[in-house]
Amino acid sequence: MTGEHYTLLGLARPRAAWFTDVGRWAMSGSLPAEFARCVSVDDLEARLRGGRAWSAALVDHRADGADRDIFELARSTGCAVVVIDDGSRRRSWTELGADAVLDEPFTTPDLLAVLRTTAAPVERLAGSGADLADVVTLGGWQGRLVTVTGGGGTGTSTVAAALAQGAAADPSNGGQVVLVDAALDAVQAVVHDTGDVVPGLQELVEAHRTGTLDASSVRQLTWECPDHGYDLVAGLRRHHDWTALRPRAVHAATASLRRTYAVTVADVDPDVEGESLTGSTDVEDRNLLARHLTSAADVVVVTASPTVVGLHRLVRLLGSLSANGVDGTRLLPVITRAPKGPRPRAELSRALHELLGPVGEAMVANPCFVTTRRDLDGLQRDAAPLPRPLASQLHQAVDALVDHLGLDDRRTVDAEDELLPIVPGSLDEELFG
Repeated sequence: MTGEHYTLLGLARPRAAWFTDVGRWAMSGSLPAEFARCVSVDDLEARLRGGRAWSAALVDHRADGADRDIFELARSTGCAVVVIDDGSRRRSWTELGADAVLDEPFTTPDLLAVLRTTAAPVERLAGSGADLADVVTLGGWQGRLVTVTGGGGTGTSTVAAALAQGAAADPSNGGQVVLVDAALDAVQAVVHDTGDVVPGLQELVEAHRTGTLDASSVRQLTWECPDHGYDLVAGLRRHHDWTALRPRAVHAATASLRRTYAVTVADVDPDVEGESLTGSTDVEDRNLLARHLTSAADVVVVTASPTVVGLHRLVRLLGSLSANGVDGTRLLPVITRAPKGPRPRAELSRALHELLGPVGEAMVANPCFVTTRRDLDGLQRDAAPLPRPLASQLHQAVDALVDHLGLDDRRTVDAEDELLPIVPGSLDEELFG
């Protein structure tokens, strides 16, 4: 390899063999490229108009919408068009505007030869290459990372947004708070009414595949939410876009966010299984965001509903997080739609402690109970800030656990030191048992 790197778009008919092959080559590193799959010509057009630099679009000769207009749009943005043809419907693709035609089947060298003659490699960022190996262990200041996860329907995304809002209202954070939508089915861009999903998490991670970003460049890839007081990293545009994320790039992007913001709040899925449990590298890659952001977090907030099934799922999730390397002292359960009376809350706490067993013995935080708010749907529909009491309650619960663990000592990190649990401090009468 000569240090070249291409960004490729792909549009193909269903079950096209070359489509799978190119994706596998890009993921394995045998092809120096990022490969973004498009599900329709409209998807391809949206990416071309998104403002990002693309080296080439690989278009199947049988793809619906493969015509002069889309070819001209690609070329007008500096993106070369390579038609993949199996010979069954021979056309003069170059007369329609294609830059090259590649016959099936083809190999990695065949594709590289075409790209080198028709497409422009992407420009590498300053500091690219060798610095990626050390990016997550760089010394210096870093902000706090709070990760929020939980089962479906438990209000995970709402709790994450409320936590970010509460942290943003805290003067000690200087207004430097970011909310990251790292769920595979992202919704934060919708409830914040960003109007678009580009740039987002995918662009932030991609920028860290070949380099690191300074604080100003990181902020350019976020959405400012002035009414809420924090910035937003919009999530993946489609569920399957996790295939474009690389582990080291995700780690580097997280490190950049923590060097830019005083508090980073991440909204993630509850699935953290990896290869060691499932025997599947695909499962581990799919769960990359949740696995990394929970294991690297200072505090992991886990949401649950106050039902038998809800507690059962909470116990299983807390056990999964513990198995994934999350220290029990950093776990904070949050029971949403909780009863108001002290007696049913005490019963829920006791039942949870009894069910958790060894995991519960390591935990120092009792559940935080959040009652039902009837106005939440309307506020989210209007992209308005969440109720201040809700945001303040959740922020204070996290802050109490942070103070208890002495995690503010980790705001300055030594290059040679690993991020390991800190000696606990004093107990908080309201949150800790």
